Amino acid sequence: MDSLERLLLYRKKLILPRIYQVINWFMWITYFCAILFLATLVYEHGFMISSDEAKAIRIIYKSVWIVFLLSATVQIVFQSDEDGQKNTFWSWVINVLLYLTLLPVLFKKPDAGDEGVYWTWMFFHSHYYRIAILLLYSLLQLSSSLVRLLGRRTNPSLILASSFLVIIFIGAGLLMLPRATYHGISWIDALFTATSATCVTGLVSVDVPSTFTLEGQIIIILLIQIGGLGVMTLTSFFAMFFMGNTSLYNQLVVGDMISSNSLNSLLSTLLYILGFTLAIEGIGMVIIWYSIHNTLGMTLQQEIYFAAFHSVSAFCNAGFSTLPGNLGNAAVMQNHNLLFITVSFLIILGGIGFPILVNLKETLFYYLRYLKWKCFGRSSHFPKQVHLYNLNTRIVLIMTAILLVLGTLAIALYEWNNAFSGMEVTDKWVHAFFNATCPRTAGFVSVGLTTLSTQTLLLMIILMIIGGGTQSTAGGVKINVFAVILLNLWAVIRGANRVTIFQRELSDDSIRRSNAVLMLYLIILSAAIFVMSMLEPKASLMALTFECVSALSTVGSSLDLTPVLSTAGKSVIILLMFIGRVGAFTLLLGLIKQVKKRNYKYPSDNIIIN
Repeated sequence: MDSLERLLLYRKKLILPRIYQVINWFMWITYFCAILFLATLVYEHGFMISSDEAKAIRIIYKSVWIVFLLSATVQIVFQSDEDGQKNTFWSWVINVLLYLTLLPVLFKKPDAGDEGVYWTWMFFHSHYYRIAILLLYSLLQLSSSLVRLLGRRTNPSLILASSFLVIIFIGAGLLMLPRATYHGISWIDALFTATSATCVTGLVSVDVPSTFTLEGQIIIILLIQIGGLGVMTLTSFFAMFFMGNTSLYNQLVVGDMISSNSLNSLLSTLLYILGFTLAIEGIGMVIIWYSIHNTLGMTLQQEIYFAAFHSVSAFCNAGFSTLPGNLGNAAVMQNHNLLFITVSFLIILGGIGFPILVNLKETLFYYLRYLKWKCFGRSSHFPKQVHLYNLNTRIVLIMTAILLVLGTLAIALYEWNNAFSGMEVTDKWVHAFFNATCPRTAGFVSVGLTTLSTQTLLLMIILMIIGGGTQSTAGGVKINVFAVILLNLWAVIRGANRVTIFQRELSDDSIRRSNAVLMLYLIILSAAIFVMSMLEPKASLMALTFECVSALSTVGSSLDLTPVLSTAGKSVIILLMFIGRVGAFTLLLGLIKQVKKRNYKYPSDNIIIN
């Protein structure tokens, strides 16, 4: 063995393992510094700090900055393709932006006469620039660590549930900061509000505009956005887009969470989800701003904030509002039909699910390409596609339209001369449509729910149980599940041995899971109503049922019961909101050991049903 072979062997067997061990230790230090930076940032903006505390905070920021620079350097120098991690273009951009913070350290402040160089130096010397880069780098590191955790074969269901729990407790802590509220808030109300926001429910135990300051409301809307998109969706996007390729197992798990058809389209699916969310919320924000411009006595900044808050809250099906009395406030009840219609369509788009939005986008682009070919006289050569809409899209769109039409007609019928009395005809139809849309897990209020008839309340309970589409911001048993159950019922009544729709046969697994989801939902709901009846003996059964269904379906509507609940009652509602957002099936999959598939079958037998 020559000296070169000895050197290579020595490097591989002795040197590299120690280098990788040091890198691993350094990564843990980086994760700790990322958490320390975020905690310090929260402390700085959440409390009134003294001059000594400000000096300590600057020292922490500088220390974290040094650690991040060393971390980026170590990853670049000692990176190996063997660990499957490759820097993407955007990860290089982040590293370059981080290194640019060194410019003011390496070069002295230039004279103001050379404006270009002077303002460039001032920009990179800015405290806000450094904080923004450190914040972005911290989020990327923590997101990467969460996705890498999947590579350890940790149960994805438990990671999903745990991530929501972490965000909820962080949100509750942030809402208890002195700057987040006007007069303080109890821990149970902070936890209740954080859970309601993260689980995009909308139930509130305190009045939002009179309790939370602007900082507190911003925390709430951030929790809504995170909860609406999904914690794993955001962290997976950051890790895969900025931090490079992840392991095959990671990609399979994330793909299953977001219903991606292939690994090749995994990142594009994440981009679609974020892109659709920002685009729809942006369009909704513009329309809402136009609908309330110069009508509520707000400044331009307040109008923009109002529009942004309600657009995010509506698309994420959260139901939070900055107006006293929600959207039933007298300031918007008249001459604001465009506002109610816009909020309704934002709720619908957020509730049909991201896979349907992607399918609709693909269909729209298909017709645009067809028109392009037709304009050039080449339509006969256009590659035609037979099935533009997949089965899931057709079922969700048809069922959504049916429920909206029937719900609007029924509410208009029961409330025309009741809750809607005194309104103009156009307003009645708009509010009927709005109140048929909101039980699809949004929770906004335009008229007092206690003024509605019993028939309307029962209809709302049914709509709340059905909910929205899968892979959406909505809750409930999901409209896909409800459709499959109805199709199976119709097949049994007709004596058919197969469940078919649109010349497609539904799989046995889809039917079994749909029946199980509904049964599990009803079991949890029944147990919750029974427990709440003991904890809140003074409340009516209708109010308790409405509250429990609203919490479990993450709707946010209430018959004025939420603010008067006891601590134990609020705890039950918190648990229901968490189960409704994460999913009872998801929780059980994470807690119960799955049975291995076997290649044998037992003899079949029948049980007497009728």
